[in-house]
Amino acid sequence: MTDAAKPAQPALSPSEAALPPMPKIRRIEAADIKDALRLGWEDFRAATGFGLFFGAFYAFAGMILWLMLSEWNMPWLMIPLGVGFPLLGPFIAVGLYEVSRQRQRGEKLRWGHVLGVMVEQRKRELGWMAFVTLFIFWVWLYQIRLLLAIIMGKMSFSSLDQFMGLVFTTAEGWTFLTIGAGVGALLALALFSSTVVSIPLLLDRDRDFITALITSWQSVIQNPRCMIAWGLVVTAAVMAGMATFFLGLIVVLPVLGHATWHLYQKLVEPEEPR
Repeated sequence: MTDAAKPAQPALSPSEAALPPMPKIRRIEAADIKDALRLGWEDFRAATGFGLFFGAFYAFAGMILWLMLSEWNMPWLMIPLGVGFPLLGPFIAVGLYEVSRQRQRGEKLRWGHVLGVMVEQRKRELGWMAFVTLFIFWVWLYQIRLLLAIIMGKMSFSSLDQFMGLVFTTAEGWTFLTIGAGVGALLALALFSSTVVSIPLLLDRDRDFITALITSWQSVIQNPRCMIAWGLVVTAAVMAGMATFFLGLIVVLPVLGHATWHLYQKLVEPEEPR
């Protein structure tokens, strides 16, 4: 068939022609995770004041939350909130992403600019990601309360020690732990896959949150071993930081935040000029 005989292709509408292509995902290896952590540590050392500020804010919020639950005699919420609390970390880390981005550009770090960029995100698509995160977090708390009522509803406890004793010394407690851990792992995986790339992408580029979500999931699907390994590294580091009554998070959070920025750049190819 000659070129003249080929059917004409439908012309793209102006809105379709204006749509940027989907971000492209790279394959990464274990060495990339190690390098991201190294770069994250370098960023923290070079901008310690910024890291300690954001880390202290996160750690202080955890302390207040724990003390409030103790005061309200709600020990059953301490475990799910303790597990789910780190999932909100990516939003605190937005400022850390901006610090890493400025350092890569060779720009002078200024508090006004970093905080201004964080405030500016309320006008962009990052707010939708906050909604997604908080929704999954709410589902996590609701399913814990539902399982508690179904499995351990006839048991009474008024302190964390009593609650932990029932959980680890009774058949009902072990059932609650097993089912809760399974459901929690699935929700944590969903939230991790939704945010690991999407939040730094939304900060870095003018894209919609659906594109960011798809890109984030693609990064996990195309690099399952490395991304699950990264999720386990983050979980272990955060849990270790929380074990010191949240004080360890003052250093752990900024290092992981900076490292996440560098991992995002290893995962997503640079945007092509239009």
